[in-house]
Amino acid sequence: MNISTAVIRFTVFVIFVASAFHFGRASAAELEVRVLNPPADGNLIFQVYDNPDAFGDFRSPRSEMVMGVNAEGVYRLSGVPSGTIAVLVYADENNNGALDRTFIGIPKEPIGLSNSYRPKGPPSFQRASFYLADGQTTTIDIELFQVLGEAGQWGVGIGVIGRSSPYVGSDSAVTQVIPAITYFGERLQWVGPSLRYGIWGSDTLRFAVNATYRVGAYEESDSPILVGLGDRDSTLMAGVGLVYDGPNRIDVDFRYQHDVLDRFGGGTAEFRVSKGFQTGNVSWGPSLGVNWLSSDLANYDFGVPIWAGNPVRPAYDVGSTVTVEGGVGGILEITEHWRLVIDLNVEYLGDDISDSPIVDDNHVLKGFAAITYTF
Repeated sequence: MNISTAVIRFTVFVIFVASAFHFGRASAAELEVRVLNPPADGNLIFQVYDNPDAFGDFRSPRSEMVMGVNAEGVYRLSGVPSGTIAVLVYADENNNGALDRTFIGIPKEPIGLSNSYRPKGPPSFQRASFYLADGQTTTIDIELFQVLGEAGQWGVGIGVIGRSSPYVGSDSAVTQVIPAITYFGERLQWVGPSLRYGIWGSDTLRFAVNATYRVGAYEESDSPILVGLGDRDSTLMAGVGLVYDGPNRIDVDFRYQHDVLDRFGGGTAEFRVSKGFQTGNVSWGPSLGVNWLSSDLANYDFGVPIWAGNPVRPAYDVGSTVTVEGGVGGILEITEHWRLVIDLNVEYLGDDISDSPIVDDNHVLKGFAAITYTF
């Protein structure tokens, strides 16, 4: 290696190191947070987020700082990443260094968010975020509040549930308009046709009882092939389940539910995996699941009993079977109080079902939509 080549390489190395040092320093800023109603003593924990998905779950912040309560009520955070960020402050009431949550993941300790944002559901990074310029000091005000208040969060509205018809000669869908009631409390979660109550566990892994309103599959007037089979009535399914809220907003849900009104006397087991995302004011996520249907349930929806068989519609026993389901759900935060909830799924029916003489399609579209006002 000659001297000129060595000089060039050394110069490039110096420029690289200097540039890295420069950009590392330029990407930091100072943030002054005035907490308007701090607790009398203890610690406040300041979390800075620059990732909408992480903010949507209040986990994995970009940076975190612990500061004791001071008389001035002003807290200076150095080395804060510049750019578009959102700030969460919470009072660590039991000094465990973590944000305590309910069974369904809602903060139990007082929190405060930038932009005076008080979400009534999954938090929106867009509403809480602001731009922090490089190398500058910015001052913001944050007021602490209890997310659930004294009696939880109630919401009322109107919704619709429905499913397509996979039956021969039927082009009608089953739909029902229902009151859309929502409630989030310490252990209870109620969203439209589904309810869940946590019995044991934590905010990440819990055992719960659950109930779901199940819309009837068909009325015999929907198609000539169904005449004589009788209407398939709606019913209430209830049972138990295990829920795991994993890292990166990956959730696993297993449940068993039984027909408690004895419309058909059977049950179903469901295993579902979902992943949460945050886009603007929409919290959404895809899901994939496997459903086991007992023989009583499968025959109620898709079978033909011996007494109803004829040359056009021979008797058919489905037996217990398995279906696969995929879908996407989301919550749009229209304003601080108004929300639009949508959940759409397609259930793929196995050969045991699609071979039935009354079944024409190998899939069923299912969905729920509601608009609610949360107090």
